[in-house]
Amino acid sequence: MYRIAVILSLLFCACLHLEAQPPFSDSNLPIIIIDTKGGQIVDEPKIEAEMKIINNGPGKRNHLSDTVFQYNNKIGIEFRGSSSQMFPKKPYGFETKDENGEKLEVALLGMPEEEDWTLNATYNDKTLMRDGLTYILAGRVMEYAPRVRYIELVINEDYQGIYLLIEKIKRSKNRVQIAKIGKSDNDGDALTGGYLIQIDRAPTPNIDEGWVSPFAPFKGAAQTTFFQYEYPKAKNITPQQRKYIREYVTHFENVLHSNRFNDPLEGFRKYIDEQSIMDYIIFNELTKNVDAYRLSTYFYKQRDSEGGKIKFGPVWDYNLGLGNVDYCTNGNPEGLVITDFNQVCPDDDWVVHFWWNKFLEDTTFYNDLKQRWQYLRQHQLATENILNTVDSLANLLNEAQFRNFKKWPILNQYVWPNYFVGATHDEEVAFLKDWIMRRLDYLDGVWYISTSTMQEQTSNIIHVWPNPIVKEAIIDLHQPIQLKAVEVFNMNGQKMEIPVKNTELSQYFADFDGMEEGIYILRIIAENQVFTRKIVKATSH
Repeated sequence: MYRIAVILSLLFCACLHLEAQPPFSDSNLPIIIIDTKGGQIVDEPKIEAEMKIINNGPGKRNHLSDTVFQYNNKIGIEFRGSSSQMFPKKPYGFETKDENGEKLEVALLGMPEEEDWTLNATYNDKTLMRDGLTYILAGRVMEYAPRVRYIELVINEDYQGIYLLIEKIKRSKNRVQIAKIGKSDNDGDALTGGYLIQIDRAPTPNIDEGWVSPFAPFKGAAQTTFFQYEYPKAKNITPQQRKYIREYVTHFENVLHSNRFNDPLEGFRKYIDEQSIMDYIIFNELTKNVDAYRLSTYFYKQRDSEGGKIKFGPVWDYNLGLGNVDYCTNGNPEGLVITDFNQVCPDDDWVVHFWWNKFLEDTTFYNDLKQRWQYLRQHQLATENILNTVDSLANLLNEAQFRNFKKWPILNQYVWPNYFVGATHDEEVAFLKDWIMRRLDYLDGVWYISTSTMQEQTSNIIHVWPNPIVKEAIIDLHQPIQLKAVEVFNMNGQKMEIPVKNTELSQYFADFDGMEEGIYILRIIAENQVFTRKIVKATSH
């Protein structure tokens, strides 16, 4: 049913009457000019073209007639994307090349040097900013999120509108920072990483592009979950490397599927970086991304000598988030994709894998997720910070959006799968801001946890005093439990290196002397459970 709606909508969009476009001459945004020299851009392989970038700097106008270019060289260009390719405004992928046609790493519009880039058309997102906004916000929180720049695009002297220039996700010193692995790295530490994997549609019929999970996404599901090699690519990965990463992920899945999945030392935490899970969930739920956890879902594994665990991210593809979808979990600002999708859309071709709800069954993880949310809401994801970013992007795009929608007159018209249809760009932005505020209110309610609630969970078993502390926290155990470890984290989720010692079986001492004042989470890891306690570090007077 959804596919029929998509096809009908795309056919309608393709038949839109495009109004006469006034000559495009200058912009407040950088201008990218592509000349294919008569070639036709296709979906693989890339064709050779020439590209120029005009960017005179902040506050200065950029003119098509300018003769000074930030980039003036060859590129290889192709269409990219799945359903987005069917829209009349096409998305592109390109790689920068030198005059001899060899790959060339170059810094574009202030972003770090690389060779692989994407041009996002943002066609069915009429705010033009859902992807850009999400990547900018995620970049303030996560280890890495794609950097972006807004531009206006001209191809073969034909104005194409506003595009988002984005870093393509790949292993790189300036992108996903994992170890380089070559064809000779088939044993020892070198074999253990790095790997970059994507959960996505299976590229049928070539199953060699990855592997299918041995576990159903949910009980009774006929669908499968496909893990696709992103780095090394399928054409480059060796048999030993295929075997290693597949067995590592499958072993993690076996543990997660078992009754000991939440064991503090031998459960899922042994294989996965916990904070990366939390941040990935937070951004997919903040945006209520209908594709979350099932499509365009990336994770990477570090080399064992560099940590060795799987980390989730980078975030990717959010044009159907932030209230811009009318199917499945839809644009209502309430509800959670992680728990709701498989219930409301159990027959979709791609569903949410069992991992995500299993994480939430761990009460310690779920409480930590709530604490992480509360911390981010006071800092990077404070309402004011998010809305200021929206306003900044709207102001940046205000001039060019008129030209974009003159070229593509889709305002006040439904374009699959819009939940809201605004008559103007201002209305689209106003809806987005209102939706964000309502979404934040909803998540604040779902992920609220009071200090007293957290302390009640542990007060009958452990006692930490004094609180606030100045130099040393004393941990008294009121029940005979087999203690495995004591860990301390700051409110940013970073593990702190704090000396912990014990003088007798039921009493431990954590040395906070020299630590910055603030709130910390104390984690007491026992045989079959984890206790948490919020403590305050004060300064001496």
